[in-house]
Amino acid sequence: MPAPSRLTWLKSLTLAIPTLLMTLAAATLAQPASAQSSSVLAVTHKSPFNCGKTFHANNWTGGHNPEGSIDWQNYGSDDINGETVRATAAGTAYFYDAGSTSYGKWVEIRHSDGSRTRYAHMSSMVRSAGSSLSVSQGTAIGTVGSTGNSGAPHLHYEQRTSGGAVDTSPTVEGTTVYLGQKKAITSSNACGGGNPNTPEEVCGSGYSVIDSYALTGGRTYLLYNSGNGYNCVVTLKTTNIGSPSSVSAFLEPEGESRTTDSGSFDYYAGPVKRNAAGQCVKWGGSVGSSSYTSPFEHCG
Repeated sequence: MPAPSRLTWLKSLTLAIPTLLMTLAAATLAQPASAQSSSVLAVTHKSPFNCGKTFHANNWTGGHNPEGSIDWQNYGSDDINGETVRATAAGTAYFYDAGSTSYGKWVEIRHSDGSRTRYAHMSSMVRSAGSSLSVSQGTAIGTVGSTGNSGAPHLHYEQRTSGGAVDTSPTVEGTTVYLGQKKAITSSNACGGGNPNTPEEVCGSGYSVIDSYALTGGRTYLLYNSGNGYNCVVTLKTTNIGSPSSVSAFLEPEGESRTTDSGSFDYYAGPVKRNAAGQCVKWGGSVGSSSYTSPFEHCG
């Protein structure tokens, strides 16, 4: 059989190229997200603070490590120290403690698209170092502080791609904060009708609910940690969520003094923890004028 002419070969190649290109395009689209650019994030992020709170997001340059991370700082007269830190998107939270170095007390949340967020220099965390917790957007994970290598209270915050690179232009509440920018951002996190906290999250690792009582505008809970013999009481609000209002929680081991946490709080009172192994306890709380006080019970 004679060899094809040069013209026939060129014609065949010309016809084959569009088919080849379409096949390559289809293969690219069919790749899983992890095989494509890790800079594309599928989740959206809210502010890491309580609903309605405004703080400065400072993406400063010149010595900030890693560059592209945000330092959340005071806004006007509102001091950020002690503020509740919330998950900016849903995922699994992992808790760490670097002591007096680096991030100090910090949390990494791994999100559904493989991306990660980091929250550092916290004064406290809702779980002990080495623990993990499934979180929703708005779940409380700790409080703002100045642990680790920090000169003043603030929240160090990072958005990282699934490949581990820091997004140097993170977007929060639909606002992108580019390198060198400082923007005031108001939180819409945890603004829904329900309380984003759970009693287990507030009391911490190892605690389980053993009793509760419904109040008008909330519920008070008694939890127990069989590992250390401690009880914990927390009162969660179901009305005026995110706005300060009167709420309290107390715990009294039999034969001992009562410990109470009360005030004008956004989401809950507590946690009130006492060692009560082998003892009966009296517990309860209030939301506004609605209150509950238990008898001495749950002995042992």
